[in-house]
Amino acid sequence: MTDDTAQAESRRGAITILVLLAAMMQTLDTTIVNVALPYVQGSVATSPDQIDWVLTAYITAAAIMTPPTGFLVARFGLKRLFIVSTLGFTLASMLCGLAESLTQIVIFRILQGAFGAAMIPLSQTVLLSIYPKERHGFAMALFGLGVVVGPVLGPVLGGWLTEDYTWRYVFYINGPLGIIAFLGMMAFLPETARSGPQKFDWFGFGTLSLAIGAFQILLDRGEIKDWFGSNEIVIEALVAGSAFYLFLVHTFTAERPFMRPALFRDRNFAAGVIFSAVAFITLYASLALQPPYLQDLMNYPVFTAGLVMGPRGVGTMVATMIVGRFVGKVDTRLLLAIGLGLSAWAFYVMTGWTPDISEREIVIVGLAQGAGFGALFVPMSAVTLSTLGPEDRADGASVFSLSRSIGSSVGISTFSALLTTNTQVNHADISAYVTPVNRAFENPGVAQFLSPLTAAGRAALDALVTRQAQIVAYIDDYKLLLIATLALFLLLFIFRKTTGPADPTTAVEG
Repeated sequence: MTDDTAQAESRRGAITILVLLAAMMQTLDTTIVNVALPYVQGSVATSPDQIDWVLTAYITAAAIMTPPTGFLVARFGLKRLFIVSTLGFTLASMLCGLAESLTQIVIFRILQGAFGAAMIPLSQTVLLSIYPKERHGFAMALFGLGVVVGPVLGPVLGGWLTEDYTWRYVFYINGPLGIIAFLGMMAFLPETARSGPQKFDWFGFGTLSLAIGAFQILLDRGEIKDWFGSNEIVIEALVAGSAFYLFLVHTFTAERPFMRPALFRDRNFAAGVIFSAVAFITLYASLALQPPYLQDLMNYPVFTAGLVMGPRGVGTMVATMIVGRFVGKVDTRLLLAIGLGLSAWAFYVMTGWTPDISEREIVIVGLAQGAGFGALFVPMSAVTLSTLGPEDRADGASVFSLSRSIGSSVGISTFSALLTTNTQVNHADISAYVTPVNRAFENPGVAQFLSPLTAAGRAALDALVTRQAQIVAYIDDYKLLLIATLALFLLLFIFRKTTGPADPTTAVEG
């Protein structure tokens, strides 16, 4: 090997490590915050349904800002955009750690998501550009591993940082990582040619972004504002509906719209977009529900909660690597059915959970659930994009990515709101049986501590009823997630049989 070749290989290795670090940072923040949320909630004195804005703000901002990535690369150059994205993401992470109120955290999380949106597609683009075409499969395998490692480490790392330091360190951890990535990119990332101003459908992008943003705010604030009993929610619904109407009209009349309707003539693509949205609803809803269940109802320390959630990510990583070998060799619908089956079994078991379940059961169910999603990840991309023409796959991948992000944020907001509502309903139903004439109070042991005739007894009863109401509310949510997962089996009959491999540039796109 000549000195020039060795230097080129060394430079390629450095760039690979840097872009994978950037991708890992972005995906790490989708899970590292989850286990810390109860501590953030206590620190900024907010309610359980409001604290989920910390998750949804990040995901929604990333969803909105992902589509313009191609335009921004053409306008400013890949290196410049990547460096600005990494620096902005790192600074926004530091601001999240310094925040003193929920409003500040949400604003800084929006900035974090907006800057971080381009980091996944840019990482993928850089890897494909520095490796020869015959090694693109290897490059995408590395990329997929980097994308998966973040969510695997997230719960464990978040639990450790929160317990040994404070919740603020789940954001501060991005500081040293971001600085390394920033300096490395400045030194090693090659300059790319800029193609100058490109046409971009700003009206279509703007109206869709406004619709998504208004709808997300409606979902996040609906519970605390009594839904359509509030003028604010009515206004947000009108804004979301009007913006989406303008987007649809523009989409069907513009010469080159932001989202081309012709894509949805492909049966696999149309069904795949719906499939991915629902799949990510169930995934992120369950990710948001489990940390408070473990910490509030089961009294797990935050680090223990992170440890028992960690195997879910391990299951995802292992299943992704195994199933990836079969994509293109067996019917993709079979792989999807296996993934759905594992996910459905996990949710079925969770409908029987009480705070008395063992750590062993939580770990086993988490492994199965993670493996189920890992079995869906690559086949879901393959079946959705492989039947599109090569000229349509870039646009299709953008829409597909958007559907996943929307599903993620909608899932968190919807099921958190349902948890709060069902807890209130269950509390009222259970309280109807708590009366002084209930024969259970004839037991001296019960009457001593839970008497409805004393203030202390009523307080203890209310705490007990609230706890039981929450347990039943979680079961209600898990039942609904099970039904949504089972409903996805119907879409398998819509997909056409596919055994050919998807384009490697889109099959594992984050």
